[in-house]
Amino acid sequence: MKVELYEMLAKQAISRRNLLKGAASTAAVAALGSGITGIAAPAFAQENLRAEILKVPGVGAGSPTDADWQKVGEMCLGATKASIKEGEFKGVELSFMGLNNQNLHNVLFRGLLYAWEQYTGAKINWIDLAQADYNARLQQSIATGTVDFDILEMGAPFEGDVCGKGLASVMPDWVKQQIEMDDYVGYLQAPVGTWDGKTYRISVDGDAHNFNYRTDIFSNADLAKAWKDEGGAGEWGVPTTWQQVQAATKFLKGKQVDGQDVYGYLDAPKGWGGFGFYFLASRATAYAKHPDDKAWLFDPDTMKPRINNPAWVRTIQDVIDALPSEPADQLNADPGTTAFQQFLAGTGSMVSWWGDVGSMAKTSDTSVIGDSVGFSILPGSDDVYNAKTGQWDKLPSGPNFAPNMAYLGWGIYVMARVDSDPVKQKAAWSAAAHLGGKDISLWTSAYPSGMQPYRNSHFNIPEWVEAGYDEAFITGYLNSEKDSYNHPNAAIEPRIPGIFQYYSTAEDELAKIFAGQMSAQQGADNIAAAWEKLTDQIGRESQIKLYKASLGL
Repeated sequence: MKVELYEMLAKQAISRRNLLKGAASTAAVAALGSGITGIAAPAFAQENLRAEILKVPGVGAGSPTDADWQKVGEMCLGATKASIKEGEFKGVELSFMGLNNQNLHNVLFRGLLYAWEQYTGAKINWIDLAQADYNARLQQSIATGTVDFDILEMGAPFEGDVCGKGLASVMPDWVKQQIEMDDYVGYLQAPVGTWDGKTYRISVDGDAHNFNYRTDIFSNADLAKAWKDEGGAGEWGVPTTWQQVQAATKFLKGKQVDGQDVYGYLDAPKGWGGFGFYFLASRATAYAKHPDDKAWLFDPDTMKPRINNPAWVRTIQDVIDALPSEPADQLNADPGTTAFQQFLAGTGSMVSWWGDVGSMAKTSDTSVIGDSVGFSILPGSDDVYNAKTGQWDKLPSGPNFAPNMAYLGWGIYVMARVDSDPVKQKAAWSAAAHLGGKDISLWTSAYPSGMQPYRNSHFNIPEWVEAGYDEAFITGYLNSEKDSYNHPNAAIEPRIPGIFQYYSTAEDELAKIFAGQMSAQQGADNIAAAWEKLTDQIGRESQIKLYKASLGL
C-alpha cells in the first residue's frame, strides 16, 4: 500500500524539524549509549521511556539505522522481562514471514527483535518477500496447506483467507494484557479486531483515509472575492461535503495564486494493483454508508454487490465531472502521484490519502506545503443512499460522514501450527507481543516504519508537543486520524477471501469508464456482474458467512 512512501523515505533523511533541539538533546541521546552492548538498563523502564525513545536517532541525525532499531527494541524490553525468564526459549527456532521493502517491515523487525532474541534465547529465521510477491506467496501457502512460517506480518483484509480457514493461533490472554490491547482505538477493537469472536491479530498499524487541504488556498482573499463574484454558495472556505469539494474544484479551474495555477481535488483514476479502489471508495462512503447499515459494498445476506447502486454511480460520475478541472493528464495519475508528486509538491489543494501525507508534510525535503496544510476527516454528503429502502435520506443531524477505514492496518499473527508445542507457541506470541507493545508502537508511529498511529495513547498531543512538534500542526493531524478511527459511522472494509480480486477487477472497468468508453452506470453494472461471478467462484454461502463475521453481524 505504501511502497511509494517507502521509496521516498529510503532516499531522504528524517527531518522532524523540532523534535530535538540543542546540545542538551544531543547529550541526552549520547547518554543512551552507542549500540547494543547488553540488555536494557533499568532506567529504560522509567516513566521517561516514551520521551527517550523519541530521541532515537533524533532529528537531523538521518534515517534510523539498524543500530537505532536495536536500541529501541532493547529499551522497550521491559514487558517481555516481566513475563519471560531469561533464556526461557533457548533452542527454539521460529520462522517469520513478512515484507522486505526499502529497509522497513522485516528489516526493521529484525532490529527491534534483536534484544528479544538475546534475552529469550530463541532464534528467528526470516522469510522476506517483495511487495509484488507477497499475495501470491501467501495464497500458495493457503491453497496447498503448506504453511511454513510460525509468525506472519499480514494486512487485516487477508483475515478472510487466513483466519477464516483456521490457520491462525488464537491470542492468549497474557498477550492481551502485555500489549495493553484496550489502548487500541475504537475501530481496531471488537468486532474489527476479532474474527468470528476470537482475537488473532496484534495490530502494529492503523489505517484510514483522511482529508488533506491547503489552508493558504482556502483563506485566500482574492479567491474569496472571486467565489462570491461568481455566485459561489456560502463563504469561501474548506469544503466539508463532497458537494462542496466538487464546486470548489470546478471553481478553481483556471485560477492562479502568486502566478501559479491552482487546482482543486486530486483524483487518482489510474489503477494501483487493487489499492487504487480505496480512493474511489473514499469518495463513495459518505454517499453509500448509511448510519443504520453496517454494510456498504455488498448486501450482507446475499453478497449482491452495491457497486452499481445510485450512491456508487454518483461517485463515479463525480470523478468523471471533476477530471476536466484537474491537472492535465490526471487520467494517468495513480495514488502515489497524487500524494507525493502533486499535493506535497504544491499541485492541487485537496487530496484524500492515508496519514502518510500528513506525517510527511513537514518531514519530506520535497514537500513545499508544510506550513500551509490542514487536516480533517473525509468530507460528508448532504444526503446518503439507503440501500434498504432505495431512497436518498437527508439526516436530521445534518450531512452524513463515513470515514473510510482503508486497509485496516498491518498486524502480526501467530500460526496455528505452533499450538501443538506449548514452548514454541509461547515464544511466537512473545515475539509478536514485543513488536506490538505500547511503547515501541509510539516510536514506529513517529519514525519511518510504514505504520501509522493506532492507539489512544498515540494521541496524547502534549507528549508530541513536549517532544518538539508544532502544536497546531500535530493537533490537526492526529485529530484527523483519531476522529476517523473512532467515528460511529466508519466504513469498515470487508475482510473476505479474494477482496483484492474484487478491487482489481473494479479498477480494470473503472479505467474504461474514465477513458470515456462507457457511462458510469454501464461501467458500474459491469463491475457488479464481474463481482457476482467472482463470488460464485469462491463460494457464495461461505462468502456471506465470512462477510457477516468481518462486520460483526
